Amino acid sequence: FSFLMTEALLVFSPETSPLRSFSRKVKVRVHWALQLLALLCALLGLGIITYNKHLNGKAHFVTWHGLTGLLTVLYTGGQCTGGALLLYPKLMKNWTLAKLKLYHATSGLVGYLLGCASLMLGMCSLWFTASVTSVTWYLAMLCPLLTSLVIMNQVSNAYLYRKRSQH
Repeated sequence: FSFLMTEALLVFSPETSPLRSFSRKVKVRVHWALQLLALLCALLGLGIITYNKHLNGKAHFVTWHGLTGLLTVLYTGGQCTGGALLLYPKLMKNWTLAKLKLYHATSGLVGYLLGCASLMLGMCSLWFTASVTSVTWYLAMLCPLLTSLVIMNQVSNAYLYRKRSQH
């Protein structure tokens, strides 16, 4: 989920995307496909962990990791719906395409950060901290932290700073 979401967002990076020479339309389709795959992975993971908790008689959605994970999956589903509206902007009569893109990008950033928070909370679980120790744990925590900074920078540069300077 995290890998697919990160790659789906980096498709639009003017510096690092392997698709930078492709048209915006191709990038949007690749972004859409990767995000849909990420959502399907999240739903599959949620289903598997819920079933496993049920089999073992354990409560679910009682930890911060479980709650933020559920919220992330629900938020991602809503974000995918919002992204589909960008494919058909005429359905949103009172909104300009530029405003729809801005809201989709900024709310997508919130969803991405929520996913990273859920991942980091999972790394604070008893199982993870017992399995991954010392420097390795810190390196694992750095991964979502650093990717969050990269994605925040990309979205800010592409939408927020440009939009603010145009007003």
